[in-house]
Amino acid sequence: MQLTLSPTPLTEVETPLLISGVFADVPLPAALQQAFGDDAIDGRYKQTLLLGSSGGLKARRTLLIGLGPRAEASLERLRRAFAYALIRAQEANVSACAVALPELPQHDRDQLVRAVAEGLLLASYRFDQFKGAASQAAMRQQRPIEQVTLVGEGDAAAVELAQTVYRGVKLARDLGNEPPRVCTPTRLAEVAREIAARGGMRLTVLDREQMAELGMGGMLGVSQAAHEPPKFIVLEYGQKGRGKTIALVGKGITFDSGGISIKPAEKMDLMKMDMAGAAAVLGAMSVLADLKLPNLHVVGIVCATENLPGGGAFKPGDILRAMNGVTMEIINTDAEGRLVLADGLSYAQRYTPDAIIDLATLTGAVVVALGTHISGMITNNAELAARVKAAGERTGELVWELPLLPEYRDAVKSKIADIKNSAGRNAGSIIGGAFLEHFVDGRPWVHLDIAGTAWVEEPPKAEDQPKPYQRRGATGVGVRLLVDLLQHYAGEA
Repeated sequence: MQLTLSPTPLTEVETPLLISGVFADVPLPAALQQAFGDDAIDGRYKQTLLLGSSGGLKARRTLLIGLGPRAEASLERLRRAFAYALIRAQEANVSACAVALPELPQHDRDQLVRAVAEGLLLASYRFDQFKGAASQAAMRQQRPIEQVTLVGEGDAAAVELAQTVYRGVKLARDLGNEPPRVCTPTRLAEVAREIAARGGMRLTVLDREQMAELGMGGMLGVSQAAHEPPKFIVLEYGQKGRGKTIALVGKGITFDSGGISIKPAEKMDLMKMDMAGAAAVLGAMSVLADLKLPNLHVVGIVCATENLPGGGAFKPGDILRAMNGVTMEIINTDAEGRLVLADGLSYAQRYTPDAIIDLATLTGAVVVALGTHISGMITNNAELAARVKAAGERTGELVWELPLLPEYRDAVKSKIADIKNSAGRNAGSIIGGAFLEHFVDGRPWVHLDIAGTAWVEEPPKAEDQPKPYQRRGATGVGVRLLVDLLQHYAGEA
């Protein structure tokens, strides 16, 4: 879907469908009031009304979307409302539409334009390349909206930025939705190669032999039974000494059976998305390749492998040695993400980063603690945590800090190794963070557990979806947060 910006007056906009927001406590814009009256819609949040043509407008039809009280119109509420409006507009079976940008003095205009654009773009996402010919033909009966004109004042650069970031989110969503026989570690390495070529980045892809030379016991242990070769992928943007060095580390388990500690069969198909952290890192690096932010050195690390059972699989009771020399007792082979991240975080130390952010679908416990609307955050640095939290609030990808107390650090100590990869069910998300802290060398670090936010199930009714811009499947969570964080780092240099 392509977006453009136009200052054309509403009465002069020629379009098959005009979408306009309506506040609950503000009169309709004069052009719409003259066309439809002031009581066409009461402005309740996400309320919609499709109207026919009117002599006062050149638009053939008009869709009104309720935005709620004006004072409550946060950027995230606008993002969600206009996403829902696009879903309703798609039901009108038009290939193009126009969207009237609301007037909200409390928000920076460019941020408002970008939020509306993001809502529209994210809601336009489709994943249908694996549909058969008959399904494809049926889907073509409902035309996708290909062209949207944003009507109002604003900077076209804000629209272009929204489209650039969306491409990174789409990449992450596509990778998360692909079948595991397609989205393999090799596939992730190929994606990284394309990003590196487009963005002028340095690329390193390590195979098993090279991992062994570096002592990456976590990567090698988890991948022992996998026929698909593991890949340790490093993308480097910019140069050390030119701005802050930020390390992004993503868990890339392209299919997680649980290994010997095998998962239940029910919903195991969803374990293709256990690489969502890696997808977020690749999506953010892809955006970086297009934005070419100055004064920034970013290292994107992807720890990619499958976790499968078999005669050669690593076992409960094994002890693995991570790249930094820390030994790890295996209690549960389904706690494998922290083992590959151990090597990823250790490798990141080569760049002496000013900040490290890792993203992983690490624990089911975080879903119990926080549900599916907010990601868990573990950190050793309040300043970095505040930055990440602020980026989450600006983008709507919210995070919540969980306490990393000494008692949780003690819980991961092993009697026969340095640490163990599981300490039971209690405080599982925090225990995962306490384990990972052993590999950051005391540097500022944030761990984001995105197990609850990386995937959504679509409710029967679109209006019941809390975030209408997230349809069923992979959400691409983390991409927009990381890009926002990197933009702020670049702006401070």
